[in-house]
Amino acid sequence: MTATTTDTGTDDRILSAIRAHTESENPSAFLALNSGNSMFTVPGADGAVVYRRTGRWAVQFGGPFAAEEDYDTLLDAFRRYARDEGLGLVGVQLQRADAERYARRGFTVNQVGASWAVSLPEFTLRGTKFMQLRNKISRAHRNGLTVREADAADVRDAIATIDAAWLGSKGGAQQLEFLVGQIGGPAQAHRRLFVGTIEGAPVAYISYSPVYGSRAGWMHDLSRRIPEGSPGLMEAINAHAVEVLRGEGVQWLHFGFTPFTGLDASHELDGHSPAFQWLMHALWAEGAALYPAQTQLSYKQKWAPDVVVPEYVAFDGPQASLPGFAHVFRACKAF
Repeated sequence: MTATTTDTGTDDRILSAIRAHTESENPSAFLALNSGNSMFTVPGADGAVVYRRTGRWAVQFGGPFAAEEDYDTLLDAFRRYARDEGLGLVGVQLQRADAERYARRGFTVNQVGASWAVSLPEFTLRGTKFMQLRNKISRAHRNGLTVREADAADVRDAIATIDAAWLGSKGGAQQLEFLVGQIGGPAQAHRRLFVGTIEGAPVAYISYSPVYGSRAGWMHDLSRRIPEGSPGLMEAINAHAVEVLRGEGVQWLHFGFTPFTGLDASHELDGHSPAFQWLMHALWAEGAALYPAQTQLSYKQKWAPDVVVPEYVAFDGPQASLPGFAHVFRACKAF
């Protein structure tokens, strides 16, 4: 058994694994290629575990990206590795199939949020339910917004300008990592980037990551805008991207994972923690300082998602761990 710390974006094994082993239907699987991730493998096993070590915790991203016959081998071996290293183990963004397997192995598993997706072949902005969205998009264009798909290397300075303004508006917050995408690096060739400008000045962008599995398509991932800019910037850029993707025959646009959203008692597994379930509902109602879940969900619901996919967190042991959950956010550099 081996554990390697590597830029997973440079390791073809990770990309091959998330393309080949899509049984868990994780729409965020491409985030496994983020720079700074670590990879755990077992000789002879087809697949890998992706994680970050923070403090005395291993924070695993998704379930093992593995062939069916090697999934349990990798999960059990990684669990032993964490214990041998004296690390607590928490897995986040598990899909339902992952969650059930973890629960059978004695993990405490709870719903932690949901991801959202729109079927593109039937999608249209016509109709009264999209009237406000159309108005925001029109306003952005009236204010001079131009949208184009760009190569990240060609707009590096524009991205830096937007990022600096956006982070500055957040009181100098750090760039989030791990559970959100990146721009640049070896994996950039697989992403798509749409940039908005007004009078030649960069004002907003959205990066899209590929999604594999039965709902293959693209995920609306990292997005930034100039504070106090025109209303409707993000909506107009995404609407432009939707038309491009629809024209290419893309089937699904995913909006990614948002913690504390889509919570439903029917999604919980036997053996879940009622106390942690209560905490997730409390953070949905009052946890904006930790993560702006309500704002994120409001944006996603503007597009009338067709599918809501519950996502899970798993703790190695008979109960949920608040320190373990806090280390998920530490791995993201949320604090």
